Amino acid sequence: MKEKNIISEASILRATEILQQYKAAKTNLEARLIENEEWWRLRHQTKKDTTPSAWLFNSVINKHADAMDNIPTCACLPREKRDTDTAKMLDQVIPCILEETNFETVYSECWFDKLKSGTGCYGIFWNTSIDYGMGGIDIRPIDILNLFWEPGITDIQNSKNLFHVTLWDNETLSARYPSVADCLYSPTIDTAKYIYDDAIDTSDKSAVVDWYYKKRVGMKTVVHYCKFVNGILLYSSENDPMYETRGFYDHGKYPFVFDTLYPIKASPCGFGIIDAMRGTQSEIDTLGSAIIKNAKMASGRRFFVRADGPLNEKEFADWDKPFVHYSGSGDPNSAIMPIDVPTLPSVYVSILQHKIDELKETSGNRDFSQGTVTGGVTAASAIAALQEAGSKTTRDMISSSYRCFEEICKMIIELIRQFYSIPRCYRITGKNGIDFISVQNNKLTAPVYDIKVYAHKKAAFSRAVENELACRLYELGIFKKENREAAEICLTMMDFEGKDEVLYSLSKDERIRH
Repeated sequence: MKEKNIISEASILRATEILQQYKAAKTNLEARLIENEEWWRLRHQTKKDTTPSAWLFNSVINKHADAMDNIPTCACLPREKRDTDTAKMLDQVIPCILEETNFETVYSECWFDKLKSGTGCYGIFWNTSIDYGMGGIDIRPIDILNLFWEPGITDIQNSKNLFHVTLWDNETLSARYPSVADCLYSPTIDTAKYIYDDAIDTSDKSAVVDWYYKKRVGMKTVVHYCKFVNGILLYSSENDPMYETRGFYDHGKYPFVFDTLYPIKASPCGFGIIDAMRGTQSEIDTLGSAIIKNAKMASGRRFFVRADGPLNEKEFADWDKPFVHYSGSGDPNSAIMPIDVPTLPSVYVSILQHKIDELKETSGNRDFSQGTVTGGVTAASAIAALQEAGSKTTRDMISSSYRCFEEICKMIIELIRQFYSIPRCYRITGKNGIDFISVQNNKLTAPVYDIKVYAHKKAAFSRAVENELACRLYELGIFKKENREAAEICLTMMDFEGKDEVLYSLSKDERIRH
């Protein structure tokens, strides 16, 4: 047993000071995130009489729909031949773990954050409360407002310290950590907050800090984990004999993966579609509101009326009355005069349409990407071709998310390698029916596995194109036995989903004949 803890109250005090420094350096980013959330909720009126429109909102939700049409999954590939069976096992187990952690929901929320403000953040943790205390892998979306890192770094893994702050209910905190029951009071660390519709009371909550930091131990850099609240230490991996020298996570990385849209120098965060399109959307709202206001003014007529005129104003204002009385003699038109409202020239409508087109083009949300096409294009393959040609920016966004997903899968493998000391059983549903696989970390002998990421779901039009291609190849007779060699040459030159399976089927038929 150690005589003295490495992490003491003084260490917690110093960590709190560092956290406050990191928070102060993050003020501008937090203000931008909060403002973007208001724009996302269509609360961005720049002037009193301006009515917000949803062109920017439409761009965001369409990019999000593209991302959800291409949710990633992975294939685990061995580096050595002897690890083929283990890689195949991981290839089947990782999708099960992703399903258990509701990764599709996490992916959706992180993509909204990525599009709105430029950064989606995934947290990949080992949660000891899962599976009745046996523990399990936990993947969650992380709010950037609650995460704090060293200023000036671009890769989050290069930060000397990393803090994740969350509010815990005092009653829950006291039940889990009885020793701090008498020390809970108003949060000593205040995080930035969004503008909520509901009134949220935080008087009975405390700010719990998860502090991650890296330390050099011999030739290896390890990551340690510490949890504290109001200056009181709740847990420290460096004080735990099990993790003192090896670190809390064997992979030596912070359990967070940042998925940025448009990168920014000297920051791990990027900026999003709302940041880029905010000015254009503001001009659309201002000009559109002016045109609407002019139309309302022109359609609702007003009049100058002489104060001592003989006209019955009440009857004149009521369009349901066929007769309007006036007193005295003379012409009643001399007592009333219509107010002429100048009509805006059509050029302003053209300018408005140009601004809308500018937002569509700049955000990559063209009409055919939503299925609206012109020029008589009706064939599914032609529509898909137009979408593919005009969705380069979308594919680039999705590619960056796939790279992040590859890092997530590598962390999952490392957590299995470290924590699966007890066998875990998974039900696998495949082509051959239902199978059950037992997973334990003693089977993971290879140090590294290659991860190949591909789309688990595909857009409907992309599937239609591939189906149409298959029908066309069949009609041409390319799959006939006598055309096998020509078919293999032709397919080798092509690139489509499932090509390897088709080539394997052709070669398999040839082997059977021999």
